[in-house]
Amino acid sequence: MSLLNSDKKYPMTMPDGTVIKQTVYLKEVLKHHRINVGEFSYYHNFEELKNYASFLAPYLFPFSEDSLIIGKFVQIAHGVRFITNSANHKLDGFSTYPFNNFMMTSDTTNEDIMNMLKTPKNKGNSIVENDVWIGFEAIIMPGVKIGNGAIIGAKSVVTKDVKLYTVVGGNPARFIKQRFDDNIIEILLKIKWWDWSIEKIEDNIDIIIGKDIKALKALE
Repeated sequence: MSLLNSDKKYPMTMPDGTVIKQTVYLKEVLKHHRINVGEFSYYHNFEELKNYASFLAPYLFPFSEDSLIIGKFVQIAHGVRFITNSANHKLDGFSTYPFNNFMMTSDTTNEDIMNMLKTPKNKGNSIVENDVWIGFEAIIMPGVKIGNGAIIGAKSVVTKDVKLYTVVGGNPARFIKQRFDDNIIEILLKIKWWDWSIEKIEDNIDIIIGKDIKALKALE
């Protein structure tokens, strides 16, 4: 029987049977039709949350025009938040104040609310690909795409797309280094170990977390 089970809400259990409720598989707790999460992607918060969707993406509403898409085996640390397009204010007028938000009445329609959430420069979906590590209290701004295998440093503010297998950090987040040379990255993208069966992954964990690209390639 596989020890990795993406259907668990709490995937960490200590040898003494203690369940670590601060760590959750996001697929099991993000019940939001504008959030799509792949298997085995987890979030760790110092306290268990009542509503993970409203914490991770607090401005992603049912009427929002964009979505949050998270791939497989993504690792998200405490305090990370995705700021989506609905957080933006209209910028082309003399004032950015959202007057209409505070003037709703019983006559306000769903269409009116949708118009309030529209922004002149919608940057599209926020996308996190596979095997990405997002560090402590990082903030991901609207429409950003984070490539496979990227690492986001703690407390970074990510305002631009992050290339695959790169490390970024700071405010605004800047390129720090590329994790592997281009040849290894090409091989990793061809192998896509995150799409393997869970049995194959479990049987080869030491190679997946190791540094021998020949050994990994031999498993194709």
